[in-house]
Amino acid sequence: MAFSEDYLQFVLDQLEPFGVIIHKKMFGGVGIYKDGVMFAGIMGGSLHFKVDDLNRQDFIDVGMEPFFHKGMGKGMASYYLIPENILEDKDALKKWAENAFAAALRKKK
Repeated sequence: MAFSEDYLQFVLDQLEPFGVIIHKKMFGGVGIYKDGVMFAGIMGGSLHFKVDDLNRQDFIDVGMEPFFHKGMGKGMASYYLIPENILEDKDALKKWAENAFAAALRKKK
């Protein structure tokens, strides 16, 4: 499922407190980057954040699951769906974005 431009703009507006980010369209979705590091993406029409062993449990604790690409028949355990209540709260989203960015930086090392 492709993303909508309106949803992309909403996500970018919500992420504004996190600082300067850029986005790149890719594979029917959007990669979201800070300082050249992808920490989030709009995949399957929804926002997903990068996870690793240090922040994955936060997503599991609120019932979120990894991104699953139906067309490819496989999941991406390194990206989890953002809960809607977090997406709608800029302060909460900033904290989750910081954790996702930290996970992306750890992966990069």
